Amino acid sequence: MDFNEGTFIYINKPYRMTSFGALAHIRYLVSKKMHVKRVKMGHAGTLDPLATGVLILCTGKATKQIERLQLHDKEYTATLQLGATTPSFDMEHEVDAHYPTSHITRDEIQRVLQGFVGEIEQVPPIFSAVMVKGDRAYELARKGEAVELKAKRVRIDELELTDFNPETMQMSIRVVCGKGTYIRSLARDIGQALGSGAYLTALCRTRLGEVRIEDCYTFDSFPQWLDEQQL
Repeated sequence: MDFNEGTFIYINKPYRMTSFGALAHIRYLVSKKMHVKRVKMGHAGTLDPLATGVLILCTGKATKQIERLQLHDKEYTATLQLGATTPSFDMEHEVDAHYPTSHITRDEIQRVLQGFVGEIEQVPPIFSAVMVKGDRAYELARKGEAVELKAKRVRIDELELTDFNPETMQMSIRVVCGKGTYIRSLARDIGQALGSGAYLTALCRTRLGEVRIEDCYTFDSFPQWLDEQQL
């Protein structure tokens, strides 16, 4: 294993950790193993702190592959709470509004989901890393500044309803999509299309390109794998 020459490390990013935080932890362990101050490392495709799942880390010369990897399609599983919204479209912020749900049925959800398959226009969340005149949108939003983001064209290849509980008004979906798609924004838009509101309560990236979550190491299993590597 030559981390300087370049390799890929597949990590299942933990809940409530930033992608950079996950990278920093793995980089520390690898650098310690190599007896160097800091091995070169980057990641392909940022995950929200409240999301888990496939995070590809590239070391050494393999960091040149990051842009190519980010173009690969991605698969997610997500759970949505219907009937309410939050400013961040997930549980990072408290609920700010409630909406009716008595009219929502499984058949209506199935009908609405069909309208999101293909190329669609999607406005990113204001609590995102989108650049706005040199600043990150989330930095401006957290300062209380007004943030207006333009819609971007994204691609959703598959959108499947995997579960719906009419008592709790929670629904689960599986999404296969292209680069730049925000599942939080998709949750918001699904809620609006249903004549209600929605926000994410769970999100997991189960695949990035050919890399599946089953191929990933957890923070608990990675040290053992690293110890077994011959440098």
